[in-house]
Amino acid sequence: MTAPLPWPDNTDCLIFDTLDSTMAEAARLGPDLVRPTWIMARIQTNGRGRRGRQWSAPQGHFAATYVFRPNAAAAEAALRSFAAANAVYNALAQKVDRDRLALKWPNDVLLDGGKISGILLESVGTAQALDWLAVGVGVNLKRAPDQVRDAAFPPIGLEDAGGRACDGDEFLSLLASHFAAEESAFAEFGFAPIRESWLRRAARLGTPITARTTRDEIKGVFETIDETGQLVLRTPKGQVRIPAADIFF
Repeated sequence: MTAPLPWPDNTDCLIFDTLDSTMAEAARLGPDLVRPTWIMARIQTNGRGRRGRQWSAPQGHFAATYVFRPNAAAAEAALRSFAAANAVYNALAQKVDRDRLALKWPNDVLLDGGKISGILLESVGTAQALDWLAVGVGVNLKRAPDQVRDAAFPPIGLEDAGGRACDGDEFLSLLASHFAAEESAFAEFGFAPIRESWLRRAARLGTPITARTTRDEIKGVFETIDETGQLVLRTPKGQVRIPAADIFF
């Protein structure tokens, strides 16, 4: 289907009425794609988030995946999660007061403290060079999903929270444009400007938080993210760098 306008140059777009998962479709199509491509589903029946968690995307919500060849090692390519978070933030800021938005490490976007968007990265290749990278984005454009219970950061919907109405096609156009700008900055200047933008919007920066890894629970003051995207906490035992964890306030 024709991409929404305006649309970034040298980027393709595939829009489906229904898919099991845009990430799954990216895996199916990734090896044969010639140019970077956004894949969007108007209805996603089997979406997933980090660590295999289900991500619900009923009709009217947003589910899309950007798949491309980043020409980078896996560690550098993984930093696109921060670029994607900045892009989602900027797209949502056109529909709701940006002061109500914040970014939660490593890859969530919050509205009024509730989770409005999640980001998931998957790739194929080696640590030295990826064949392709998929950046999945889910956004609650309407109501919060009813089936989510007892979440640490309860889901929230854009329209439910008083944001301006936005359908999937319009949001895809906004997101693709902002992500293209992030990619351009990354290509020219590296991770530094992406990191700086992300930190300006970071939730609870400079305050105590809890990081739960698969083995430990670490409490400390959220100091920053480092040049590799790791969370940096100041604890009574000194500075701790955390590559992966769930964060709680």
